[in-house]
Amino acid sequence: MAYYYVYVLWSEKDGMFYTGYSKDLDKRLNEHNNSQVPSTKLRTPFLIYWLGCLNRRDDTRRENYLK
Repeated sequence: MAYYYVYVLWSEKDGMFYTGYSKDLDKRLNEHNNSQVPSTKLRTPFLIYWLGCLNRRDDTRRENYLK
């Protein structure tokens, strides 16, 4: 069974949070940490929270709630 993941990043540089979701958490976190995501590329984010969901609808609702 495939999971969708909601994640929260915290930037050590500016103290701001970033919330997102992905079907492939490892790949997405690597993209963030390697400055491949425009909205976080200057922030050096670190993973502080993630949650697995069984479907995308639940995943996006949880992401919006956290935002």
